[in-house]
Amino acid sequence: MSRISYVNGAYVRHMDAVVHIDDRGYQFADAVYEGVTVRHGRMVDLEPHLDRLWRSMGELRIAAPMQRGPMRFVFREVIRRNRIENGFLYIQVSRGVARRDHAFPTTPVHSSLVVTLKRLDVDGVIRRAEKGVKAHTEPDIRWGRCDVKSTSLLPNILAKQAAKEKGGFEAVLVDTQGYVTEGSSTNMWIVRKDGVVQTRSTADNILPGITRATLLKIAAELQIKVVEEAFSLDAAKDAAEMFLSSSTGCATPIVELDGHMIGDGTPGPVAKRLVEAYRRYMDA
Repeated sequence: MSRISYVNGAYVRHMDAVVHIDDRGYQFADAVYEGVTVRHGRMVDLEPHLDRLWRSMGELRIAAPMQRGPMRFVFREVIRRNRIENGFLYIQVSRGVARRDHAFPTTPVHSSLVVTLKRLDVDGVIRRAEKGVKAHTEPDIRWGRCDVKSTSLLPNILAKQAAKEKGGFEAVLVDTQGYVTEGSSTNMWIVRKDGVVQTRSTADNILPGITRATLLKIAAELQIKVVEEAFSLDAAKDAAEMFLSSSTGCATPIVELDGHMIGDGTPGPVAKRLVEAYRRYMDA
């Protein structure tokens, strides 16, 4: 069966889905996006994703293409038409189609909405989290509004590719002061040797990850102490555990960073507890 996508009011075969060449998302990356995990046909953490989408649109002064109710319907319909139980729902909103000019269009245009869905082996994500992954550091050269989930992802792509070419799963981004900011597409966490979990505060101009927020709630329920403070690369390499989080990454342990073993080189007990609890959360 052909995949079905949604583009500006129409459900179309994915291979036929197109946007205009003057769409500002294509011309300028003048667009925002969200990615939602679909588990057993249910969208995980949909409302927080919509909250963040609306915040991103507001920060860039992009008009919402429709209200939340109709947008939820579109998402459900894309899932239904694709008959996918476990997948990744991608949502992108651009400022719309306008004559190419760096400034915002003076004549209002309708924003563009694109929704796609692909299969995702969620159980495979959990299995990967049970084994852990390798990562490599890259300098953080992203733009100065990392709190907005913009499609301006070229620095992220370059970092991810560099890590991949070094045999890593993810790139750990490090700022000019030697502090870990985020991953190329993930939030970063460490477990200190005193058992306290540490992750950078979203007040430090990092993306407020939806899975990050869920893991904070789960950690509180498990009575795992978490502090939201920046940590250095040296602290990460000296940590008992390190893990990443994302909608498609759960709480995946990083067992090796730049060839340096984290802890004993295997997923640690804190990350394992969080992975299992997150699995239960998704399946609830």
